[in-house]
Amino acid sequence: MDISKIRNFSIIAHVDHGKSTLADRLLEITGTIEERKMKDQVLDSMELERERGITIKMQPVRMRYSYSGSASPSGEYILNLIDTPGHIDFSYEVSRALKAVEGTMLLVDATQGVQAQTLSTLQMAREQGLTIISVISKIDSPLARVEDVMQEMITLLDCKREDIIQVSGKTGQGVDKLLEAVVTRIPPPQVIREINEPLQALVFDFQYSNHTGVIVYVRIMSGTVSKNMPLKFCVSGKQFSSNDVGIFTPDETPTASLGVGEIGYIVTGIKEPGIASVGDTVSHAKDTKPPLAGYLKPRPVVWSSLYPESQNDFPVLKQALARLKLTDSALSYEEESSGILGKGFRCGFLGMLHLEIVSERLRRESDVNLIITTPSINYELDLRNKKTLTIFSPSFFPEEHEIEMVREPWARVTVIVPPDYVGTMIQLLFEHEGIVGATETFGDSRTSISAEMPLRELMRNFFNKVKSASSGYASLSYESIGLRPADVSKIEVLVADDLVPAFARVVSRQTVEREAKEIVEKLYKLLPQQMFATKVQTKALGRIIASRTIPALKKNVTAHMYGGDRTRKMKLWAKQKEGKKRMKAEGTVDIPHDVFLKMVQSE
Repeated sequence: MDISKIRNFSIIAHVDHGKSTLADRLLEITGTIEERKMKDQVLDSMELERERGITIKMQPVRMRYSYSGSASPSGEYILNLIDTPGHIDFSYEVSRALKAVEGTMLLVDATQGVQAQTLSTLQMAREQGLTIISVISKIDSPLARVEDVMQEMITLLDCKREDIIQVSGKTGQGVDKLLEAVVTRIPPPQVIREINEPLQALVFDFQYSNHTGVIVYVRIMSGTVSKNMPLKFCVSGKQFSSNDVGIFTPDETPTASLGVGEIGYIVTGIKEPGIASVGDTVSHAKDTKPPLAGYLKPRPVVWSSLYPESQNDFPVLKQALARLKLTDSALSYEEESSGILGKGFRCGFLGMLHLEIVSERLRRESDVNLIITTPSINYELDLRNKKTLTIFSPSFFPEEHEIEMVREPWARVTVIVPPDYVGTMIQLLFEHEGIVGATETFGDSRTSISAEMPLRELMRNFFNKVKSASSGYASLSYESIGLRPADVSKIEVLVADDLVPAFARVVSRQTVEREAKEIVEKLYKLLPQQMFATKVQTKALGRIIASRTIPALKKNVTAHMYGGDRTRKMKLWAKQKEGKKRMKAEGTVDIPHDVFLKMVQSE
């Protein structure tokens, strides 16, 4: 294949900016998918993606496009598109896609303008040195602010007005011009080694099939690959034979071979976990040259423990997590156990939406009912005995008198909001311990606010508060910036004098008393009454902060009696009182699973 006729590109955009709809039109106009098979969000193959209207996993697809202009040689071009997610929690998917292409379309909604995630993904593309095509979408909408948004993009990208392409994914307007821009502006693949050199292919994603094993998604950097070739993974050292190779149309379509610059897949036949990994290099089994530069390993920023409601489902959950790990390389997990909840897994996620998506996929794909503990972050502690600990769960936080210093992760936050809401947003950032930095204006309608804040504050319903405070107009993105000293304390929860580790949480000392009281009030309403009075308490800073007592269920033990001497009733009441005292001293409270779920959802 003529490498000069290949174009590899992706689409990057904020959530709900029309990326999937535009991809539909590209596939339709290039004739990649027959009209009778066409449907909305055709590249979003997961049921959850279609329900929520968001892209969760990247999806490659090959298109053929006949170009007849004068800016580039005319003829048929191969356009390899990698559709990417838009939410900040899935930015790792975006970073992997960008390393496999030479250019990208930066899509901005004409009704919403530049958003926070736009800045994050733009920075990724610039760091990779990619060619960026500026695109304004949804120009057919009656709410479109084309001129305002165009000015925002000119300021952001320092580009010319004529470089920005206006399109409508719904009607197809401007899509032909966009395809021409892909051919004329995006350069062909760069050959990093001689074309006749041995194979080197970058693994940017993979999936698992029960029948064929691991299927790796690759970008061929040098050489060629065909069926039944002896290959190896350079990092893991595992050798295998290519059972099949092919391209995405968007379904997997076998081909005779894949050459330099092409994007496709290789069926490995490997069914062992942990062999394939994103960023690895597939090469000829006898090739001794060093592997390609891969990807940085994603670092979880949110931790939560997942337990099956029934311990009989533990093996099912373990198998489901292993299977999900094969399609979600950003997920990390390890086994743990709790005296109350039994055996489960401590899992690391890239954000709250990532946690939500993973738990929902586990429920749907493996039919396991889950208990999810309160999400937390990792803390680094210096103890008075000169030891250093890394804590991922609040329940393992040491006692107050044992701690010398605590460090916690911080994040750099970017909020983009209309100018009218800047004051409200700065106030909200202060309430969440944010340190506000520079502000920047795009045109007349968007202002960017930069701030630094503890990562734990982002999990305190901050996303929803930002939307509420800005009437839905604000957008937010963030990145981790390392550890800083923290002024925090652990809140422990006691029910009937028994510690409940699943309810423990680490909060700022400034809000300890308020949050401790809120926890007690919440549990007071949720916990069912017992046959004895149940005390609910929160403990922090070495003392009990808040306490409520749930009254005992009342039972009339003398209801069956009538007439006679009152002393008969008094004996029964005394016996009942003695029984309740003994029950209170020896009894335990069985906390229903739905209480655990509601306590987490209150976050």
